[in-house]
Amino acid sequence: MRNECEMRISVFPKGEVDAIAVHRTMTVFDWIAQARVLPIEGLELYSGMFWETDDAFVDRVGDALAEAGFEMPMLCVSPDFTHPDPSVRAAQLERQIRMIEIADRLGGATASCRVLSGQRHPEVSVEEGLDWAAEAITTCLDHAVSHNVTLGIENHYKDGSWAYPEFAQTKKVFLALLDRIDNRTHFGVQYDPSNAIVAGEDSADFLDTVIDRVVTMQASDRYLAPGADLDSLRQADGTLGYSPNLLHGVIGKGLNDYPRIFRTLFDAGYDGWISVEDGVNGMHEMAASVEFLRDARDRYFGGSFEAKVATQDAARALAGVGPR
Repeated sequence: MRNECEMRISVFPKGEVDAIAVHRTMTVFDWIAQARVLPIEGLELYSGMFWETDDAFVDRVGDALAEAGFEMPMLCVSPDFTHPDPSVRAAQLERQIRMIEIADRLGGATASCRVLSGQRHPEVSVEEGLDWAAEAITTCLDHAVSHNVTLGIENHYKDGSWAYPEFAQTKKVFLALLDRIDNRTHFGVQYDPSNAIVAGEDSADFLDTVIDRVVTMQASDRYLAPGADLDSLRQADGTLGYSPNLLHGVIGKGLNDYPRIFRTLFDAGYDGWISVEDGVNGMHEMAASVEFLRDARDRYFGGSFEAKVATQDAARALAGVGPR
């Protein structure tokens, strides 16, 4: 672990993805300009934001990022490596490889690129899906290593364009896939605590299970609508599906135990990027989530955690307030 954590903050525009990638009423350049008001170091981008994938367009994006003072540390991609049609799987592999090249071109030495298993197609068995996903990711790794890009497999729920949830959504299948891929220099976990909740897991417990493989993190939070409870949202297979009763909102005020999550990351020496996945309800909530994460960085990651807590508790005692 480094003497002082260098964890940096990026943002992912959850609320603008459809506008940019689907409806195309907003461009990636509009988003970069809009994000300039946020006190962050980087922007996580999404493959669907690249309406063109030639080098000239990618370089325009890179120029816009540099002019705004941002890095591009994380590129979010949603390959479907479990599709029953081998021609579709081949096309998905080709696109993922191109996104690895783009991540390298934009992110340089610190670049990471998300990878997924694919959809939970009803006609695909668990063993078939594991075989196909592991084979595709291993092939991607050959290219990631040559470009010095880190692949992060996310504990994911469902891409907005998918008909089915993530093949490796459940912890059992996710860990089975993770175990098939030994590379620890260019492959690991992109941890999303809210997706663990959606999968029916305690997000802090799930982090304990994968902490030695975490390479990047998306930070978000979920809230229950009034009158709703988690048990009522559970499906027969033990997971949680997206529901109107499970809402996005400001990080730190929802269902995730962020103090425990941050302590686990600190104790493990994590000094990678954390990307705020927010903005569904507007930029004001994105800004509030960024401030929460900046405060957490100062509190949990700025040097010795124990020393900082002791200092903060001493200050609280002087003010007549009990320890945290």
